[in-house]
Amino acid sequence: MATPSISRSALRAVVRATPSLRPQSTRAASRCLHQRATPISSSPLHQRPRVQQWSPSAPLAGTRQEKRTMFIQTESTPNPDALKFNPNQRVLPDTISSGSLEYLSPRSTLAPPHPSPLAAQLLNIDGVTSVFFGVDYITVTKDSATPWAHVKPEAFAIINEYMVSGQPTVNTVEDRAGEAGQGGTETDSLAYSEDDDEVVGMIKELLETRIRPAIQEDGGDIEFRGFTDGQVLLKLRGACRTCDSSTVTLKNGIESMLMHYIEEVQGVQQIMDEEEEVALKEFAKFEEKLKQQKGPDAVKGTVGKGSLDFVE
Repeated sequence: MATPSISRSALRAVVRATPSLRPQSTRAASRCLHQRATPISSSPLHQRPRVQQWSPSAPLAGTRQEKRTMFIQTESTPNPDALKFNPNQRVLPDTISSGSLEYLSPRSTLAPPHPSPLAAQLLNIDGVTSVFFGVDYITVTKDSATPWAHVKPEAFAIINEYMVSGQPTVNTVEDRAGEAGQGGTETDSLAYSEDDDEVVGMIKELLETRIRPAIQEDGGDIEFRGFTDGQVLLKLRGACRTCDSSTVTLKNGIESMLMHYIEEVQGVQQIMDEEEEVALKEFAKFEEKLKQQKGPDAVKGTVGKGSLDFVE
């Protein structure tokens, strides 16, 4: 029996008309060459991405870890020898209710009840004479002979490194010998007390609401030491303690306000510690010696520029 023969052209036409008869290899090759697969097609060239579960891994040895940084602002004060540092976070622990501590010597940074490693490092800088801690700021005071260009960079670096480390700025230890190494009190001297009479209560309220915010803005603080014979006894700390215009601030600012609102107040007096009185006496002797050598115009009083008491 003879087998019928089919021409090539007829066979090609039959294959085109019947898709199931096309070779699979030819179809796949044709698709890869002439068609562009979509992202969701089943082509082996384009597959949907698989979601892989993330697993934390330890940092590779030798990789560089980024250091945590802090933005610290510095502010000038009416006292040209005092600079205020604002680290934008709390400086004193919550356990210290007084709201301020002052360190006047390296020995005070080690003495109870509140030794401070940060204050010790700052007082170790050449030219720094005192360190004052407010609730959220630090005031560094230097001597007049040392320029800020030598003090400020080192003080800034120490404060920044200490704040970033997260270590406490102030520690609290038991004071067994009754030695108070820091300037300041355990409790806020302007806090309300049931033992205060009406006049003392009014004085504290005015000092707390009207006077203390302005003094803290200048990098200092104020303590109430008593009310005797019409005289309000106050203690200035921080930048205001050694400021040339502190006496003017007491008389023209604080005294005028207290006498205006409270008729029982007849004046304001500044109380100084024993060390400060000795230093003032020595400075007075030094001024008198200069006057004798160079004349009365050799030493002139100054008022801090930028304060409320400065008038051009």
